[in-house]
Amino acid sequence: MTNKLFAGLAAFASLGASSAYAAQPADWQMTFQPAATEIMQQIRSFEVYTLWFIIPITLFVLGLLVYVMFRFRASANPNPSRTSHNTAIEVVWTLGPVVILLAIAIPSFNLLTAQYSPPPADLTIKATGYQWYWGYEYQTENELSFDALMLQEGDRADYGKEDVAAYPRLLAVDNEVVVPVGQTVRLLVTAADVLHAFAMPAFGVKMDAVPGRLNETWFKADVEGLFYGQCSELCGKDHAYMPIAIRVVSEDQFNDWLSAAADDVEAANRNLMAAIETAEKSVDVAANEEN
Repeated sequence: MTNKLFAGLAAFASLGASSAYAAQPADWQMTFQPAATEIMQQIRSFEVYTLWFIIPITLFVLGLLVYVMFRFRASANPNPSRTSHNTAIEVVWTLGPVVILLAIAIPSFNLLTAQYSPPPADLTIKATGYQWYWGYEYQTENELSFDALMLQEGDRADYGKEDVAAYPRLLAVDNEVVVPVGQTVRLLVTAADVLHAFAMPAFGVKMDAVPGRLNETWFKADVEGLFYGQCSELCGKDHAYMPIAIRVVSEDQFNDWLSAAADDVEAANRNLMAAIETAEKSVDVAANEEN
């Protein structure tokens, strides 16, 4: 599992080398987004594992259908068999599925246990779904709450988010959720009006937001970057316009942002973006000097 995790993180790192450095949907994408958490890497591994059962079963059933269509068609089999029972076949088609289901169920239960057995939380954030945006409250010593609305095309310059690759249309927001890398984040999810759902594909997180109910999930991002998700519950006419954006940064950057955000969230976001851009330029310069 560790090797698979490193492989997934390496794939994400190659994505981060581009100007976008963000986990987001891609044109003609047929697989999951690169995993940014261990849970998501386990989900990806479980998908590959189940394909070892699904593909052979699908091909086997297809082969049986083709065989029956040609072998037992009326012209080739004018006198059909009257056999009504075959003990051997009945035993095989009863025990076979049981064994297959057990082989799938055991790792499935292990994955569910990992998903719903969070380690002690380093940070707690409450996410509330509204029609049609998200509101966030940080459960920290300094009170911090803000709303995150979809970034309008005419506001890109005001927020310094002209790069459409990094801040894609219909996914970018005005205020991202900021969390530290390598720390466990406890996420409390609810809604203020109708059913919503908080979904972050790269984290392997999807939790219903129900009015009057507080649901809990968690994640621990292993890589820094900007990650996008969306509301995944049909919640009304603007359901497609309430994206989720989470920015994972170093612990020092997070602490600086958290202190500044208590007074002015937008200014804190601008300072954080500037610090990230400066750090990336320093890395690029160091890499060029080494080469």
